[in-house]
Amino acid sequence: MDHAVLIESFSEFKDSKNIDRATLMSIMEDVFRAMVRKKYGEDNNVDVVINTDKGDVEMYRNRTIVEDGMVEDDNTQIALSDALKIESDFEVGEDVTEQILLDDFGRRAVLAARQNLVARIMELEKESIYQKYKDRVGEIVTGEVYQVWKKEIMVMDDEGNELSLPKSEQIPADFFKKGDTVRAVVLRVEMQGGSPKIILSRTAPVFLERLFELEVPEVFDGLITIKNIVREPGERAKVAVESYDDRIDPVGACVGMKGSRIHGIVRELRNENIDVINYTNNLSLYIQRALSPAKISEIKLDDDTKKAAVYMKPDQVSLAIGKGGNNIKLAGKLTGFEIDVYRDSDVEDDEDVDLDEFTDEIEPWIIEEFKKIGCDSAKDVLAISIDDLVKRTDLEEETIREVVRILNEEFE
Repeated sequence: MDHAVLIESFSEFKDSKNIDRATLMSIMEDVFRAMVRKKYGEDNNVDVVINTDKGDVEMYRNRTIVEDGMVEDDNTQIALSDALKIESDFEVGEDVTEQILLDDFGRRAVLAARQNLVARIMELEKESIYQKYKDRVGEIVTGEVYQVWKKEIMVMDDEGNELSLPKSEQIPADFFKKGDTVRAVVLRVEMQGGSPKIILSRTAPVFLERLFELEVPEVFDGLITIKNIVREPGERAKVAVESYDDRIDPVGACVGMKGSRIHGIVRELRNENIDVINYTNNLSLYIQRALSPAKISEIKLDDDTKKAAVYMKPDQVSLAIGKGGNNIKLAGKLTGFEIDVYRDSDVEDDEDVDLDEFTDEIEPWIIEEFKKIGCDSAKDVLAISIDDLVKRTDLEEETIREVVRILNEEFE
């Protein structure tokens, strides 16, 4: 029975995908040799034969035959009279090979060996998983959701390994239930309490970079280089790309015919708006492209303080700032400059009225919503269509129409 218990432990792991057979055999041999050393003092004269297919083990002890009364070491020598009981034609000086049975060690020794074996293999499996995913940091993995908790979801890969996707690394619009397939990038691997913890992310810029490699062959082949990526997960992303081949339009290749390539990425990122721009060493042009779709009249750069003063017509200010300030914030991160937007001084705005002047007719929180998109004056609001105002603010269309009516009356 003891023999069966130990071999069953071995059988549990012999088909493990994370441990190669040679390593497994080495562990098995170490465990059994440790048993032999504990019982006999040494194991130099013991042969251990592992059968990985059957999950079985055989051990043989070799001893030299000596004259009766001349035995100095029971482990390496055997008296002639005892050897003749094994085989009748043995002579002094010959070697005797006997099989050691697991039952000879006793139940407690076998159970201790079983615990040692299980612990060694589990430790090796954990180390193997850790190293495997340590080498895959920055790669996309696909798994199945099998546990959903408040602060994280647990994902199972195709080999049955547990991966963690924390709430903080999920796109705000993500919603997963048990059994769903999820794609994410391996963000980092940590050892916690002796066990590997693989952290996944769908918000990291590298996730978007890997998606581009999957969808755009030119990026995967290195014909197009992604110079920088900045994201506001689920809202907006800006990707600066460059091609060293003049025949390749990097932006066109990334977007694809009628947006065929970019659409797949946008869907994966829960309809995150992705601006793909041409990278350039010309900082003024780079900032101008980063603030797209807004059109700029003039840029003044201060390389020492890394600040950029951008001048544009009033109707372009809200475009440059974007909903919730995302556009200008991402443009700053992409270019490395702190960007300040100013209305073009050439535009006559003497008749314009500050929105704060309308607090008697428009509630302050509504005015704040317009200021968030860069509309500080009446003409700023009136320069944008109602449809665009609905898209860029969190206000209802009916509320916006009423505000526009009030502002129009000011100029009639």
